Amino acid sequence: MTEAILALAVDYGIPLLFCVTFLSCLALPVPSSLLMLVMGGFAATEDFSLEVVAAAAFCGAVIGDNTGYWIARGLGERLNDWLTARPKRAALRNKAEAFMQKWGGSSVFFSCWLVAPLGPTVNYVSGLSRFSWPRFALWGMIGEVFWVTIYVGLGYAFADQITEVSSLLGNVSGFIVAVVVAIGLGIWLLRASKARDKTRAGKTNPGSHI
Repeated sequence: MTEAILALAVDYGIPLLFCVTFLSCLALPVPSSLLMLVMGGFAATEDFSLEVVAAAAFCGAVIGDNTGYWIARGLGERLNDWLTARPKRAALRNKAEAFMQKWGGSSVFFSCWLVAPLGPTVNYVSGLSRFSWPRFALWGMIGEVFWVTIYVGLGYAFADQITEVSSLLGNVSGFIVAVVVAIGLGIWLLRASKARDKTRAGKTNPGSHI
C-alpha cells in the first residue's frame, strides 16, 4: 500500500495528502507521516507549494480528528464493544484511556504528534466519554499544527534523506509511546492502590470518623 500511495503522490499529491491524513486519524493503516515527509520534499524542489502542502495535511488531520470524535459519540457502546472485542484493540483503548486520565485535555494535544500512534484511539475515547468538544477541537488543532510542522518541515529540510528521517522518527515515536504509557499506567496503579488502602483503613477503623 505504501508504494502505491507514494507513486500516486506525484500526480495527486495535494488531494491524496488530505485524504491520507484524514483517514489516519480514523485509525486506518495509511502512511500519513511518510507521505507528509515526501510532500515536504516535493515542496523543497518546488513541485508543490509548501503552504498548500501544510494546509492540506492540517485540514485533513483536523477534520479526521473531529470525525472520529463524533463517530464515537454517536455510536457509543457499539463502538466501545468493537474496540474491546480483540485484545490488541482493547489494549490500545486502555492505554488511551489511561493517557487521558493522566494528562486530561492536553492528552489530545500530545496524541496528535508526541504519541501519534495513540491519536486515533484518543479521538474515539474522547467521543465515548463525551469529553467537551470545544476543548477537544482546540487541543486537537494546536496538536496538528505541531504534527504537520514537524513532518512537512523535516521533509522540506531533508528532501534527499526522506527514508532515513522516516526510520529515525518511527523509532523515536515508538520509544516515546512506550515510556509515556508506562509512566501513565504506573501513576494510575499507584493512585488506585492508595485509594484502595484508604478504603480498607476506613472499614477496619470505623470509630476513627466519630
